Amino acid sequence: MNNEISIIIPALNEEKNISKLTHKLIKNLKKIRFEIIYVDDNSEDNSKKILLTLSKRFKFFKPVLRKKNRDLTQSCFDGIEKAKYKNILIMDADLQHDPKYISKMLKIFVNNCDIVIGARKLTAGKNKGLSEFRRYASVILIFLFKIFNIKTNDPMSGFFLFKKEIYSQNKNNYFGRGFKILADILINSKGNLKVRDFYIDFQRRYENESKMNSKILFILIEFYFRSLIKKLFI
Repeated sequence: MNNEISIIIPALNEEKNISKLTHKLIKNLKKIRFEIIYVDDNSEDNSKKILLTLSKRFKFFKPVLRKKNRDLTQSCFDGIEKAKYKNILIMDADLQHDPKYISKMLKIFVNNCDIVIGARKLTAGKNKGLSEFRRYASVILIFLFKIFNIKTNDPMSGFFLFKKEIYSQNKNNYFGRGFKILADILINSKGNLKVRDFYIDFQRRYENESKMNSKILFILIEFYFRSLIKKLFI
């Protein structure tokens, strides 16, 4: 059915955000059949305890507790593998992606789309959730990724809705590491994907800090150049 979605939320040390986000999702998805799959990436706070408590309270709540090497993309892949619905929504755990947009994104999605992206407005002053450094970094990265002719203005978004079959048919083609799973799906999926942007107001981080660090940046650079070589020579 078109109104069924599996919500995949990669999480690392998000104990202050999990319950708040869960209740916001419940409030905003009253007309949608859904399941919530938090994928905890071996957190060191009380996230696991909170997730297990919520799983006993809600039947639609299905946490995945990873013990492998930490990686956001692999966390999302683990969640997708567990998903029971054919429509997958990826979003962050830190409340920068407002659940109020999900039903609107779903309406666009069911109208003959493969991927609907919650795209950030990257003009200066348009997004209170983006620092100037992150905005400039996003603009530069998006410019670099234009060589791949992907059909979105925000391939760096972490908030998007897509068909599970895209993952199932292409998972062996993906780079599969790092922080930007959407770019991986857009660049390395075969076929002509129908992609739509839905512009959102990117919220301030509720609690916790950005997970971006030098290691993640190096993985992103590796992903870019591997994808570029693949495009030019394979």
